[in-house]
Parts: sequence; structure tokens; C-alpha cells
Amino acid sequence: MQSPARSQMEARQAALTSALANHVSDQDLAREFGETGKLLMAATDLERAEPCLLNAQTLAPSDPRWPYYLGHVYRIRGPLQKAVDAFEQVLKLRPDDFASLIWLGEMHLSEGRPDAAAPLFQKALARDARSAAALYGAGRAALAARDFAAAANDLEQTLAREPRATAAHYPLAMAYRGLGDVGKAEAHLKLQGKDDPRPADPLMAEIDTLIQTPEAYNVRGGQALDAGQWAQAAESFRKGLEINPGDVSLRQRLGTALAQMGDKAGAAAQFEEVIRRDPTQARAHFSLGVLLNEAGQYDEAIARFQSAIQHEPGYVQARVQLAAVLARAGRPGEAVAEYGRALAADPSQSEALYGRGMAFVRLHRYREARDAFAEGTKRFPEQPLFKLALARLLAAAPDAQVRDGRQSMTLVNELMKGPQSIELAETAAMGLAEVGRFDQAVEAQQSVVAAARSNNLAPVVKRATENLALYEKREPSRRPFADDELP
Repeated sequence: MQSPARSQMEARQAALTSALANHVSDQDLAREFGETGKLLMAATDLERAEPCLLNAQTLAPSDPRWPYYLGHVYRIRGPLQKAVDAFEQVLKLRPDDFASLIWLGEMHLSEGRPDAAAPLFQKALARDARSAAALYGAGRAALAARDFAAAANDLEQTLAREPRATAAHYPLAMAYRGLGDVGKAEAHLKLQGKDDPRPADPLMAEIDTLIQTPEAYNVRGGQALDAGQWAQAAESFRKGLEINPGDVSLRQRLGTALAQMGDKAGAAAQFEEVIRRDPTQARAHFSLGVLLNEAGQYDEAIARFQSAIQHEPGYVQARVQLAAVLARAGRPGEAVAEYGRALAADPSQSEALYGRGMAFVRLHRYREARDAFAEGTKRFPEQPLFKLALARLLAAAPDAQVRDGRQSMTLVNELMKGPQSIELAETAAMGLAEVGRFDQAVEAQQSVVAAARSNNLAPVVKRATENLALYEKREPSRRPFADDELP
């Protein structure tokens, strides 16, 4: 081990050896064994942590901490039945221990016993009805019992409480499939991930902060990043770098945290240092490309994204970003080609399909743009931006063979059932003008101008005023997107 973790472990070993030699009380010896077990857990040495925690439990059988930690040792390395026994022992000592209710329920789900898990999650919800972890468990228990309505309700609430809990999308998709709602099932399947909601867990939080190694600081910083705690993440990454300045993973993630905090210069310095230490680090090239793009330095951003792809040919997101910058840099033809490569590698890249459509708009290839947006409305029905862009083209494309005012208004009316926006109101006015309903188009456009002025949106005021003048002259728009609207 590297210092200071090595020093921590040596000091803990010395304390335990001293306690054994001096024949201290059972309570004191239990504490020494327990603290040693905790430190070994923090160092992920679960095999050696287990006997220390067993000794602590034997010496202090009324202390719920030691079976609790043992439960997590067995949860991670097995056997599963020992994890169940350990968490049950905690609940005998502390019947309302919230985290143990959740973890024991999880163990029963892993055993294939949702009937045993469900009451534990319900008891946890009785204590905290807003707990994402308890709702997640209850939803999966209901799904196993084929109570699809209850499962969908609990899992929707899980995501409402903790949107980062992407693992909930898969069981939610199964619940909607059971309810016969194939559209929602497919939408959630596309969003599935691996992040589970976890209960508030003070005892395990102690483990997370015990050991002082670069790896431990990387894990803690990563957890803070996932929670959106940028300053806390940056602090963890810096502490890790103090121990090992050459750790490019820590430095890359420090740059990410600094960028999220608004320290663009500090972030760029970290990414550049990563590349200096290892020029093949595709993620650092990508991150610098993002910062350069935001600063309007398109040529430099293009070079960085190209470097990222060179070092990691399968880096689809880098290719998507490269295409976007090429379009902004006045090279939309190249952007179309890059978007095509990204979609060939990953057809689920909705951002690439949308960007490709907009690149066609820049090229005035309105039929291909229409087809791209129409494809997007079918493949990604949960993303209204495709429908909005298609409605714009159908209302105002210069190509008469693309325009279809009635179809545009059909799409607008569908969008009006959802969230309202200035962009949607503008699109509605375009569609109304295209079908000859100029008085209503004027009224809609006047609301756009007023909303843009009240929100100090000068570019929107300018283009909205220009279109308003057209509608007042009973002329439709032939500009579906202003330059400042193109991504």
C-alpha cells in the first residue's frame, strides 16, 4: 500500500496487537476487532475483514454494527444466506433500522423470494414514503408478483425521486409491457442503465471515508460527481492526486468537476496535463474539445475531437460532437458524413439523427432534413424536438414539395398537449400562416414577441418581429429556422 494508507493499516494492526497483549475488556477488544474489520473492508480485503467482524460480534453480541458490516461483506462476496442471517440479526437488535430493512429486502429479491422482500420494503416506506431505494424495491417485488400497475407506480415514483437511478428503467419497462403499453415499455428500455438507488447508510458511509488511497478517493469523488456535488468531488480527486500525481484518471475527473463548477481554465489545465502525461487519453482530448467548442474555437475543437476518435475509434460521442462542431464551423457536408458514421456505429444516438437533420437544413437539403426528422419522430417518440423540427419544415420550408401546412398543424396540436415554449408558439404561428389563417398567426406571433421581450431574448425578438411583419402582410414564412436556432 502507498502512504498514508499503509500507515493507517500499520497503526490499526498495532492497536489490535496491543489490545490482545494487554487483555483489555471484551467490549474494548470488540471495538478493536471491529475497527480493524472496517479498515479492511475499506481496503476491499473482505476475506480478512470477515474474521475480525465475527470476533467483534462474538465479543459484543448486542452491538448491531458488527452483524451489519458482516451483512455487507456477505452481500458482496457471498454466501447470500449469510447476508440474510446477518441483516436479520441487525433487525432483531434494532427492528426499525432503515438501511437493514432495505438490504434484507434486496437479499430476498436476489434469492427469488419477493414475497419475503415486499413487507420489508413496505415497512421502510412507512418510515419514509419518499425513499427511492424503498420504492425501487417495492416496485420490483410487485413486478415479480405480476402486480404491474403497482410496480409501474412505484418505479415511476423511484425515478421522480432519483432520476439518476437508471436501473429502474428496465423493471419499469417490464411493468408497462405487462400492462400492454408497448410504447412506454420501449421508451424505458432505451433509457436503462446500471445505477441503483441506495438508502441513506451512515455506517457504510464511514467505510467509504476510512482508507486514504488514490483508488478510494477516486471512488468517493466519483460518487460525489454522480450526486452533482462538484466541489466535494474535486476535493476528493485533489486528495488522491496528492498521493499519486501521475494518476490520469483522478486528473481527468478533477477536470470534469472543475468544468461543472464553472472553472473552465482550471479544467482545461487538468485535461492538458492528462494529455501531457499520456497523449493517448481520448477522454481528455474529448473534454478539451467540449471546452473549446463552448468558447467558439471551432478549428481547435475539431482537432481535439479528431484526436479522441484517432485514439479510440469506437468513441461515438466524440464523433457526434465532431459533427456538431463541423456544422457550426461552416462545414455541414462533412457534418452529415460524421453523423452518418455515428449512427452506423450506434443507431440509438438520437442526438446524431437530430444533428444530421439540422445539417441538411444548413445545406438547404430540406427533403432529406424532413425525412431525418420524420424518422426521429418514429424512433424516438419520447423526444418532442423531432416533431417540433418536422412541424417547422412542413410549415415554412422554401421547397414547396416539402411543405404541408395541414400536417404541420396536426403535429403542432399534438405538441400543444405537452409543455409550452416560445419555440412551439413560433411554430404554431408558422403553421397557421401556411394554411392561410393569418389573423390567428398574427395573434400567436404577438405572444411570441411579448414573451421574448419579457425574457430579454434579443435574437428571438428580432426574428419574431420579422415574421410578425410577414403575417400582418398576409404572407407566410419561408425560413423554418433562423441561423441562431441551428445547433
